[in-house]
Amino acid sequence: MAIQLDTEPAAFEAAGSGGTLRYALNKLGGAVLSIVMVIVATFWVFRLIPGDPVIAYYRDVPLSPDQIALLRHKMGLDQPVFQQFLDFVGRTLRFDLGTSYEYKRPVIDLIAERAGPTILLTGVGLILAVGLGLWQGTRAAWKHGGRFDRYSTGISLVLWSVPTFWLGLLLLMVFAAGIGPIPGMFPTRGMDSVDAPDGFAYILDVAHHMVLPCLTLVAVVYAQYLLVMRSSLLDEIGQDYVTTARAKGLKDDQVRRRHAVPNALLPTVTLVFIHIGFVVGGAVSVETVYSWPGLGLLFYEAIKGPDFAVLQGAFMVVCVAVIIMNALADVAYHFLDPRVRSA
Repeated sequence: MAIQLDTEPAAFEAAGSGGTLRYALNKLGGAVLSIVMVIVATFWVFRLIPGDPVIAYYRDVPLSPDQIALLRHKMGLDQPVFQQFLDFVGRTLRFDLGTSYEYKRPVIDLIAERAGPTILLTGVGLILAVGLGLWQGTRAAWKHGGRFDRYSTGISLVLWSVPTFWLGLLLLMVFAAGIGPIPGMFPTRGMDSVDAPDGFAYILDVAHHMVLPCLTLVAVVYAQYLLVMRSSLLDEIGQDYVTTARAKGLKDDQVRRRHAVPNALLPTVTLVFIHIGFVVGGAVSVETVYSWPGLGLLFYEAIKGPDFAVLQGAFMVVCVAVIIMNALADVAYHFLDPRVRSA
């Protein structure tokens, strides 16, 4: 009997680890299948755009039919569509996203070069938005109907509904360009100054340039976390376990911190992971308004071109990042929520 009692937990632990591995592999397989579908969709979506890419790119340059034919040959557009598709898939599997028509450089190099500024800006903005949104959402839900709840929810909804580019331009006029006697306190464009110093002073200079773009991102995004957290926590407040915890004599802060908030955080996990995926893509409106040299600005410049190679590459990178983050969110749910493990 003693041997049976000792081996049963080990058996359950082995079964649980096997179930976790199987669950993770299923999610990984689904992510790989989704990435394959993105690769296929990327090729066909951009091939279905009306018009000839050569004519669109060189629309301001008079070209003879022979020159157009030569350019189409260099771009591989004179081959059969199926052959173009096979070449595209082969290059993508080798991490070759083509060459930019505008910059005459490999697209993967452009994306790698612009990824750093984008991750810096959107990453800091995401951290601040999550922290502010969850804190306000928790406080608003715990004392719902009060003054703080009404004001914080109303302000967040107003900011969420404001167009991002309009808010960015407004902040530029007030705090950068200066209105009336108010002098410009922040830079109007770029990531650093032309005569930026080295060392710690350079970090301060970059932080100075980040204030307005980061403020714009946080103002628009944090409302999502506030509303999701508030709604989720309101659902948890009425649960039996919260009533039981209060009946045991726990303080109100302990009930909120130890019991209600951890369970209310679960729905925000997916939202956070999805936004982490979009961090790679950057914020097109914000980066364009503030001329922040990231992927968002690169995407905007590619649209103006049009630079189809850059558009394809950026679109694929963003989609793959979101798919990977969704898969990680599903795996995280398996560890955070016992109901997922038992399903």
